[in-house]
Amino acid sequence: QVQLVESGGASVQAGRSLRLSCSASGNTDIDSCMVWFRQIPGKEREGVAAIHTNGGSTYYADSVKGRFTVSQDNAKNTVYLQMNSLKPEDTAMYYCAAETVVAWCPRTWSEVDEYTYWGQGTQVTVSS
Repeated sequence: QVQLVESGGASVQAGRSLRLSCSASGNTDIDSCMVWFRQIPGKEREGVAAIHTNGGSTYYADSVKGRFTVSQDNAKNTVYLQMNSLKPEDTAMYYCAAETVVAWCPRTWSEVDEYTYWGQGTQVTVSS
């Protein structure tokens, strides 16, 4: 079992930056694929960025490449999402998700069904 808690969401103006955190607890000493999703009401959850905890391979959605960076601090069991040059269209609830005992993040890393563990989300609002 893994518990995930997101933090760092806020309301900011376009062009600013935010860093989200996802703190994991429980059975964390396992190779995992950790992913950030986001969701706007009425729309499907969208995979934004992923990182594998062993080796740190990263993956990004085209919509955030060059602006968002996913990273990890294994000592703190925390995954981060650094979001720069924020746009109003980045406004969403951001969720952290994890799938454990995986040697790498799958090609389908951005699909919701790949993940067993989810946090409660943190709201990001970007105003123009």
